Amino acid sequence: MVRDEPTECFVCRKHRGELPEPGGAIYDDGVVRAGHSGLGPDGEPAYMGYLFVEPKRHAAGLGDLTNHEAEALGLLVTRLSRALRQSENAVHVYAFVFGDDVPHLHVHVVPRYPGAPREFWGTEVTGWPHAPRGGPNEIAGLCNRLRSHLEHAG
Repeated sequence: MVRDEPTECFVCRKHRGELPEPGGAIYDDGVVRAGHSGLGPDGEPAYMGYLFVEPKRHAAGLGDLTNHEAEALGLLVTRLSRALRQSENAVHVYAFVFGDDVPHLHVHVVPRYPGAPREFWGTEVTGWPHAPRGGPNEIAGLCNRLRSHLEHAG
């Protein structure tokens, strides 16, 4: 159950269904939630597999999580990383937190695909011009594959 949601929080609004989310929730157990990033600001295709893992309760940062939330969040990041490697052929999966612009914890879980040159590793991974990108239909397909993988992987 979500508690103490600020009405203006972008992430809380998304969790309440007030904002569109391409592909829908990949995972939501009431404690943590995962979904795919949206299209770019001008509607440009999204970097495929760019996921966010968020606590359902409004929490600004990692240090604000309960132990239960932290365990659930960490486990989900791990499970999604495996799913991206196995389902989407990612060669590496990054997980990072910034928290400067959106004051609701969201862990970025981002795959690196085969062939990405070294200059596009790490936080530059989405700048690789040959990376897989897609629109709403491709995002929905990827989300469905990840949901299926999570269901069958246990």
